[in-house]
Amino acid sequence: MPEILSSIPILVLWGAIGYLLGSIPFGMVLSRVMGLGDLRKVGSGNIGATNVLRTGNKAAAALTVLLDGAKGAVAVFLARVLAGEDAAQLAALTAFLGHCFPVWLGFRGGKGVATFLGLMLALAWPVGIACCLTWLFAAVVTRISSLAAIYAAALSTIWIVLLGYKDMLLLGSVLTVLLFVRHWANIKRLRQGTEPKIGQS
Repeated sequence: MPEILSSIPILVLWGAIGYLLGSIPFGMVLSRVMGLGDLRKVGSGNIGATNVLRTGNKAAAALTVLLDGAKGAVAVFLARVLAGEDAAQLAALTAFLGHCFPVWLGFRGGKGVATFLGLMLALAWPVGIACCLTWLFAAVVTRISSLAAIYAAALSTIWIVLLGYKDMLLLGSVLTVLLFVRHWANIKRLRQGTEPKIGQS
């Protein structure tokens, strides 16, 4: 983890800002704006891009990926520029938590894949690119979004070490564990062979 240089109030502030940015439910907002209905009543009921895709609107799903990734990246960039690396990593963690557990939706949010990838790109772009390529390769081969996410998360800490960003190893490990927890139901379905493929209802 990075050296803690910021004061407690500054860290609390950026933790709160990260959470608020992360908690913006872009999937739901886009679904409402584009007339796709209540996303929580579609498919898995999740607010993320994979479930947006189940509405049949690929543009909405793509926008959800971009915006869910961007909100995490913005939290990191702002905290890094205005405070420091310690605040940036804290904002990254709370942005992820905000996406997964948004107060506005009764703490029932998304699974955090796009936000995770956006955070990795903002924290250390070589690691982020490696994680994105891992997800893409696994998605193309398996056609299962959740499995691709699990592979990307599982290998993220390896990329962190191999690419020389050991100061974010603790954060990367925590995010990986959280992403696995959010995909626990998917992992059960993968073991049972019932996990739907990309684009499947």
